[in-house]
Amino acid sequence: MRISLLNDETVTSELTFKKVKVSDKGQISLPMEIQREVGIKKGDELLLIRKGQKIVLEKPRRIVKVLEDEFADLQDISEASLRRMWLRKKEDIWDRYLKASTK
Repeated sequence: MRISLLNDETVTSELTFKKVKVSDKGQISLPMEIQREVGIKKGDELLLIRKGQKIVLEKPRRIVKVLEDEFADLQDISEASLRRMWLRKKEDIWDRYLKASTK
């Protein structure tokens, strides 16, 4: 793996490092080759994510996909848990819930 930030660009097998300058207005320009490689077009909105001193720019669509994948099992787990609770005949949780909701 080669990492050197002395020149303007460093490429490793999975990462590309580019130096960009911040303007007086706090703006940066994304290099055209990076825009082409990631599919960023004029007018696209990017999501800026900061954790501590680290900053990442992402297309919102990609974040939504990651979140959908992360929570894909949540509905199945919730339904399975509710089904187990519903099938517990000895517990009167649903009777208490129904009585409370009809008052």
